[in-house]
Amino acid sequence: MWKRIAVVWALIKTDARVLWYALQHPQSPRWLKFGAVGMVAYLLSPVDLVPDMLPMLGLVDDMVLIPLVMRWLLGRLPASIRDYAERRARGESVDKTGRPTVVRIVD
Repeated sequence: MWKRIAVVWALIKTDARVLWYALQHPQSPRWLKFGAVGMVAYLLSPVDLVPDMLPMLGLVDDMVLIPLVMRWLLGRLPASIRDYAERRARGESVDKTGRPTVVRIVD
């Protein structure tokens, strides 16, 4: 059970980083920003599809819907922005066009 939760958490954490870097890209589409704001508003809103007062079921809808919406948003990104965000999430140094930056040390 805990192993499954850890795997889901790793997926959500990675997708959240990619979404964060995609939002920071200067050419990110406006719909991505509205979708991210809507996702956070739903997460923080007291109004849910399944009320949080129900034990376990109230949290399950958040645990299922948020990752699905995150994946849906990331799946509709243009390829250049998605590549840029994925490289940044992996820790690579890239410029705004998505090309890796090269550091040359000259003696």
